[in-house]
Amino acid sequence: MKKTIASLLATSCVLAACSEKPAPIRITGSSTVYPFTAAVADSFAGKDGNVHPLVQSAGTIAGMKTFCAGPGAPDLLDASRRITRDDLAACTANKVGDVLEIPIGLDGIAVAEAKSGPKLAVTTKDLYLALAANPMGKPNSARTWRDVNPALPALPIKVLGPPESSGTRAAFVTLLIEPGCLVAMPEAQTLRTSGDPAKFDMTCSRLRNDGAFVSEGEDDNAIVTALERDPKALGVFGYSYLERNLAQLRAVPIGGVAPDATTIANGTYPGVRQLYLYVKKAHMEKKPAIKTFLNLYLDMAAANGPLARAGLIPLSEKAAARARRTIEGGFPVEPAALP
Repeated sequence: MKKTIASLLATSCVLAACSEKPAPIRITGSSTVYPFTAAVADSFAGKDGNVHPLVQSAGTIAGMKTFCAGPGAPDLLDASRRITRDDLAACTANKVGDVLEIPIGLDGIAVAEAKSGPKLAVTTKDLYLALAANPMGKPNSARTWRDVNPALPALPIKVLGPPESSGTRAAFVTLLIEPGCLVAMPEAQTLRTSGDPAKFDMTCSRLRNDGAFVSEGEDDNAIVTALERDPKALGVFGYSYLERNLAQLRAVPIGGVAPDATTIANGTYPGVRQLYLYVKKAHMEKKPAIKTFLNLYLDMAAANGPLARAGLIPLSEKAAARARRTIEGGFPVEPAALP
């Protein structure tokens, strides 16, 4: 009798275990990367109905804080900028463990206007003088584009962009505003190299908050809609959003170069960046589906794949092969390799 009861209990435990679904893959982070990750999640769920990745758009910086808060969820981070040593140190301090860095493709920081807009063309210096809070070390008093460059029209300076929680905003500053500062004020380079980052930030990195630069939140679609309502304004977002809205928008060339698949891939456009996935290695070991998901992501991000058709610029073959080796080997990112 005891053996029969034990046998029944064992059988019921097996059946219960068999009926349990695997834990979902949880992903947070960049609003720019979100559409790509959501597309991969849908495809993955169609192939494996037991696991449906849950994807949240919170912004790279906000997502990074959640990712590095502890060893629990989320499993993956979408990032529109590279993780820094300070970010990784926060992960380490909170016992997250090893983190893998998986580049997924290239993107550009696009400056765009409505099709009915004034057909602006600017330089990084123009953007710096128009949008920096303290250009040349003084409070910004420019009200029109002509105030910063006599060759530009006398239109009000109004640029709609992402909030401080966004990696796209950080990349916009790093790739376009700070280089413009160094063109307008070459001596600012000494601030960067002399160990006075606060002064460099004040002079070269801080954006205006007087209405010339307007934070529109993490929803890039809201910027697209706002540009249609205000054709004299400019918008800042990832190139993929411009690509998806070319019926309503056009790119503003920077230094005579407009963003497209060719200028981003060959690096001639000044606002080129990589997009990333970051993965908690311990979670990948506990959830085998994560490795399958990552390999599917790289498949879909390849040249002529569905993500490339949606505006993601593919990695080079060498970079893609390196990403696959990282996944297969579980090789964590090293602090010395990070900015």
